Amino acid sequence: MMSVFRKPKTFKLRALHSQQKFGVAGKSCQEVLRKGCLHFQLPAPGSRLCLYEDGTEVTEGYFWSIPDNSELVLLTKGQTWEGYVSDIGRFLSVFHRPHVGVIQAARQLLSDEQAPLRQKLLADLLHTISENAAAETRAEDPPWFEGLESRFRSKCSYLRFSCESRIRSYLREVSAHTPAVGAGAREEFEQVVDAMGQKLRAEKYNGCYFDRGAEAGSRLCTPEGWFSCQGPFDAASCASRHSINPYGNRESRVLFSTWNLDHVIEKKRTVIPALAAAIEGQDGRQLDWEYFYGLLFTSANLKLVHVACHKKTTHGLSCDPRRVYRPRAEPRKKRAARKGP
Repeated sequence: MMSVFRKPKTFKLRALHSQQKFGVAGKSCQEVLRKGCLHFQLPAPGSRLCLYEDGTEVTEGYFWSIPDNSELVLLTKGQTWEGYVSDIGRFLSVFHRPHVGVIQAARQLLSDEQAPLRQKLLADLLHTISENAAAETRAEDPPWFEGLESRFRSKCSYLRFSCESRIRSYLREVSAHTPAVGAGAREEFEQVVDAMGQKLRAEKYNGCYFDRGAEAGSRLCTPEGWFSCQGPFDAASCASRHSINPYGNRESRVLFSTWNLDHVIEKKRTVIPALAAAIEGQDGRQLDWEYFYGLLFTSANLKLVHVACHKKTTHGLSCDPRRVYRPRAEPRKKRAARKGP
């Protein structure tokens, strides 16, 4: 009976597909629901109330425990609400299917805007919604190819070339170390470099890492072309959640060139000197050059990182001494001679 003397609870109420909110007060769930349906001109049968925050349905038993001024969503029969993530989903859908009117409005606002912060926000929005990531060929997206040689006819072909160029440069760095190798081991070092080069050519210099058309296990991006920063060498992931789609537009393609393929175990400071030392100190053992190949040229030791996550400090990591040489083959035991009868 005490509930009769309670003050009405106050809420901010809106319908599912409306941003308009209005204040409403009531002493029961049904009273608030009735007032909401009347205000929005919605049918009362089958309607219900949910919390905007997480989509929890408001019942009479739950009604009085809801804080005053909470935001509610009025749902009619068949409608659902999963909380504010539903709003985020609808907002993000603009970027996947941008309407021409949205782009034009953003451009108009940007042309009239003087405040630097708002200029940046509008420019970033326009940059994102203007992407044409689905297009692949030069004919479909001419602006993307501005400044590139005419031999590149598709986005995938250029991104493959970009990755191949980086891997080729690593091979050149290994080869450039040859004069520093002891005279007695120099020829074998050159042979190892040549073997690595042959393997890389067979693998097409691992250009598949940047190719969104490559198989799932070999590329570093989604089928749409989105790359995510894998974080600094000493972290399991990127705390800033950096991501980029160089297939989207020319600016993203150019910015992607600043992302690094970072060697976790450092290439110049560690891997190449360790390779040379292993060849010089073989002493009859067989070098496992493919171990070094993996460290130099593959994702076994490479992390794709945003420039801000590329730490220039010494990594302080070393090669695994157990992997430098191939295990010695165990001598086969001679079978005991069978005695005669």
